[in-house]
This record gives sequence, C-alpha cells and structure tokens, in this order.
Amino acid sequence: MYQQTQRQQSRPRLLTAVLEAFVQPDLRKKILFTFALLIIYRFMAHIPVPGVDTKQLENLFDQNQLLGFLDLFSGGALRQLSIAAMGVYPYITASIVIQLLVPIVPSLTALSREGESGRTKLNQYTHWLTIPFAALQGYGQLALLRSQGALSDFGFSGGSLLLTVAMIVSMTAGTAVAVWLGELITENGIGNGISIIIFGGIVATLPTYVGQGLIAKGNFTGLLSYLVIAVLMVFFIVIFHEAQRRIPVQYARSLFRGGRMYRQSGASHIPLRVNAAGMIPLIFAMSIMIFPGTIASYFQTAGNSAIAELATRVSGWFDPQRIIYWLGYFLLAVVFTFFYTMVIFQQQNLSENLQKNGGFVPGIRPGRPTAEYLNRVLIRITWAGALFLGLIAILPFIAQQITDVRTLQLQSTSVLIVVGVVLETMKQLEAQLLMRQYEGFIR
Repeated sequence: MYQQTQRQQSRPRLLTAVLEAFVQPDLRKKILFTFALLIIYRFMAHIPVPGVDTKQLENLFDQNQLLGFLDLFSGGALRQLSIAAMGVYPYITASIVIQLLVPIVPSLTALSREGESGRTKLNQYTHWLTIPFAALQGYGQLALLRSQGALSDFGFSGGSLLLTVAMIVSMTAGTAVAVWLGELITENGIGNGISIIIFGGIVATLPTYVGQGLIAKGNFTGLLSYLVIAVLMVFFIVIFHEAQRRIPVQYARSLFRGGRMYRQSGASHIPLRVNAAGMIPLIFAMSIMIFPGTIASYFQTAGNSAIAELATRVSGWFDPQRIIYWLGYFLLAVVFTFFYTMVIFQQQNLSENLQKNGGFVPGIRPGRPTAEYLNRVLIRITWAGALFLGLIAILPFIAQQITDVRTLQLQSTSVLIVVGVVLETMKQLEAQLLMRQYEGFIR
C-alpha cells in the first residue's frame, strides 16, 4: 500500500511525461520525425504559383468567405496561392465521398466487412479519388481567382495553355505531397498524419489572430470577455469530445478440455461517442451556407437586371451579419450530425459483429433487437452532440454580439480540430509511454 501511494504521489505531470518521452530513443525519433515533416509542409506553403497579383489576391480573400474557409485547411497557403494551397482538403472530400458510398455500393460494402485488407483497399480508392478531386478543385479555385482579377494568363481559352496546365499540375502535386507527408507521419511519427497536417496549418495562423486581437486593445472588457468565451468553448469541446455512453456487453465461449465442455464468460462494453461525427457536420454546414451567397455575388453586376436583382437578394439572405444565416447554420449542423453519425454507425455493423463473436447486451436478444436498441441509444445521445455542434457553429456570432469585438474571428471549426488532434495525439503518446512502463499524463 505504501509503495502504491508513493508511486501515485510521484506520478509525472505533462511536462515531465513529455521529457520522459524524449528520453526514449524511439519515441524521440518519432516526435522529431513528426516535427521535421511539419516544417517541410510549412516550407511548401510558401512556394508560390507563378502569375499571381498578390495585392488583388489579398483584397479578394478579405471579401470572400468561401476562400477564407478553404484557407483554414491550408494554413494560409491558399491566401498566398502556393503549391500547397489546397492542403489535404481534396483528400478529406474523397474520404467523405467513399464513406457515403460504402453503404450504397455493394462492392464497397463487401470491402468494408473484410477487416484490415478491406480498409486498406478502401484507403487506396480514397487516394486515387484524391487526384481528380485535387485537379478539379485546383482548376475551380484558379478560375475563380482569374474572374476576380488575381490571375491574368490562366485559362484554356484566352490564356497561356502551358502556364494553366503547370499551375493545375503543381497544385495537384502539392496536395499529393501533403497527403504523402501525412501518411508518413501516421506510419513513422506520432498521431494521425492528416489531422496533424491540418493542425499545423491552423496553428500557423495563430500569430495573425493575435495581431487582430491587439487591434481591439481599446475594447479591453470586450476582448477579455471574448477570451473567456474562447476558454469555455475549449473546455466544453474537451468534455463532449471525451463523452461516451458505455453499453455493457457479455461474451460467452465454449471450451473443450479433457473431453468435457466448459463455458466461460467475460464482460466488456461498447463505447458510443456523444459526438461521433467530429467536425465533419460543421464543414458540410459551412460549405452549404457560404456557397449560394458566394455564387450570387458574381452575378450582382450582370447585364440582365433581373439576374442582378435576384443575385443581390440571395446575397442578402446569406449575409453572415443576419441572424437568419446563423439560424440556418445551426439547423444544418444539427441535421448533418445525425446524418453522418448514422452513416458511420451503419457501416460498423455492431450488432452483427457481436453476434458472430458470441457477445450480447444483457437483457437484449442478439440480432435485430440489439441493432434496434443500439440505434435508440445512439439517437438519444446524438441529440446532445448535435445541439452541442450547433451551438459551437453559431458561437462566433454570439461572441461578437456579447463582446462587440469585430476584429477577431473565433473559428469554432478550427478550435474543434485543434482540440481533437491534441487529445488524440496525447492518447497515442500515453499509450507509447505505458508500453515502456512509464506513467502518462492523462489522469
């Protein structure tokens, strides 16, 4: 008892645990490898695409919310129109498309049930789909920039063909290299590589937000309230990220020993997350809310007066300064949370896997009754996760109304990504430390 108490009292904290990780040669190598690849990616973010009017480009980003949202995943590389301007966003799009197609396409459904080999094949399909998505998105972004005067010689008609192809290929290659760096981090570093790449881009924009905060130094009370709201948001994100409902599961197995049959039983649980969808619903909702207003803004100067008037009205409906915009954002976040959670849950086939492995929920018959029970529980707890994501979505609007601080933009999606990546990376590092008989820093 004394040794156990003494051991608990000497439990290392966060800094000590990180230092202990650096003491281990293999862990130190993994951490330094991750940092090295992040530095390489940040160098890529500063390699520009030729033929860009930087001043016009900066003015365009100050007025266009859709480009600003996409710039979130590139860590400012899109604002500079570098070869890493699209970041890993095409890969995320391809991953979402594959996940949505799995329950629809029978061949993909069969692959998802083949275990590790099936997941490897689906991941390969995702990588193949990333290339055309990156090329199409690169062309779309460059065409959009050309229409706003930021590019001069881009285009297959009226522009330089060689320069157009070179720009599209370089941006597609930049995305492919970024995804490759993420895969290398996953295999040889610490944490999920794609998430780490996004995390590095978001963190790289922090100095800009700090500078914006200094502009609001005249409104000290509002700025202080804004920081309090940000801290509370991080606190509740951590709570909901870790919240889960544990469904008890019993396993019964039959063993033959000495010509006799013995029955063994074991207990476990199924962790159903309150926020199983992560930040994907916010991405969907933000894209849908921004897209109509962005497209309409390009037709406000049309020669046809009817089209120009309709475009002006649509832009007004989707104006981020209006409360109806944020109400629509809230509702879409809730709807997409349910949709994405149910899609992912159906792909897992929990009730079928339980029945195959001799597991059952106490008091619930195996098979269809178990599936219906898990669906009911998941829907109930998803209400909490959906409402939470809806509130997170509209928190920037609430914060600006309360504090009257307009120079800061509280990017709730970016905060959600950063907190999630930090927690998952901490867990992986904790697991590595426990494997080497070191105590971790998650209490």
